[in-house]
Amino acid sequence: MRDLDTEAAQEPEPTGSAVVKEREAGKIAFAAFVGTALEWYDYFLFGTAAALVFNRLYFTTLNATAATLAAFATFGVGFVARPLGAVVFGWMGDRIGRKPALLLTVVAIGTATGLIGLLPDYASIGLAAPLLLALLRLVQGVAVGGEWGGAVTIAVEHAPPEKRGRYAALPQIGSPVGTLLSSGAFALVLTLPPEQFDSWGWRLPFLAAFPLLLVAVYIRRKVEESPVFEEMEKQQERSKVPALDVFRHAWGRLLVAIASALLGVGGFYIMTTFAISYGTGTLGLPRELMVNATLVAAVVQIAIILIFGRMAERLGPGRVTLWGGLATALVAFPVFWLIDTRSPLLVVTAVAAGVAVLSIAYAVSGALLTELFPAHLRYSGVALAYNFAGALSGFLPFIATALLEGTDGGSWVAALLLAGIALITALGGLYGERLRVRDEVVVR
Repeated sequence: MRDLDTEAAQEPEPTGSAVVKEREAGKIAFAAFVGTALEWYDYFLFGTAAALVFNRLYFTTLNATAATLAAFATFGVGFVARPLGAVVFGWMGDRIGRKPALLLTVVAIGTATGLIGLLPDYASIGLAAPLLLALLRLVQGVAVGGEWGGAVTIAVEHAPPEKRGRYAALPQIGSPVGTLLSSGAFALVLTLPPEQFDSWGWRLPFLAAFPLLLVAVYIRRKVEESPVFEEMEKQQERSKVPALDVFRHAWGRLLVAIASALLGVGGFYIMTTFAISYGTGTLGLPRELMVNATLVAAVVQIAIILIFGRMAERLGPGRVTLWGGLATALVAFPVFWLIDTRSPLLVVTAVAAGVAVLSIAYAVSGALLTELFPAHLRYSGVALAYNFAGALSGFLPFIATALLEGTDGGSWVAALLLAGIALITALGGLYGERLRVRDEVVVR
């Protein structure tokens, strides 16, 4: 990693003399959390629906396995679009401001999600149904591509440097809360008779995105602009094309950031989206059991994020990432062995344990990624890293399902994928700790 060390020495120092008001830090971080939770609710709905609904209602001309693969491929389209969103909203966030970028992301994803709830199925409009579904997923992906990076950036840049771990963790809680909201919504509509669920029940969680969008816009309008960005404006230190400068001047940091974020994104979807499909399709477990398992996992994940977010302030986010990656690699196979028992208690325990352990690294992703990039490239760098990790790992449910078919249903394939990305993330944490950038700020 000698090139990375050289690059770290040549990296320009972040903007100095920004004034951070500690009393405002918690308020801004909470606002970032609420907006992020609502956006992840919208985004996660698609994953659950891909496993339970879209394979049957939008790809009905295919056999069961092919329909599931097609649904997961559509699910993965959102991840491919996310780097584009990172470039577009990263440019806006680093050039115009963190706040306007975050307002646009929430409007785009809320509108796209609500429209999915209104989309006719294959029986009504034929081939146009899956094509429009893929298009709306594409819009979701572009919007989310700019969301998370902006949320953690604005939360961190409002926080005192020694307390960034706890404030960076708050937007991370948006993920499990979004899971609770989306899985909880599906758990409710799954109580309907199957005919009503297929006809209109599954649409209700998506249609709820419209009123939630109003809430999110109201919250985002109250968020104050980052003091670090305002100082950059005064000093005229903004990059003309931030994404290009990330690739030209901080490519090593980008690689480390992608590696460190890989487990929190890809591992999560193996333990939720793929696990739901595997449990219901291969093992014949009830849909309600698998959805409820993700609810339990989300509650556990909130506690893990809070604990390890604070721990990052003492030990460093890179070290916590390293430990989280190694721990996940160790438990990957036992977790799927427990799922294979078909015991409801052990299945719920396995999903919760798997999500909990991989969340150790996810808890500190915001703190680590924001400190890997200087302020004038931060929004773009963080967004690109996180969403390239998403693009690389978003098709893991698809890959695991495809490999599952070729290995007579052996869960070891998914366990091997989970262990592999966990080790990559551990390596990212190891080098990420050495490359952290500290902003020079005045705390009041």
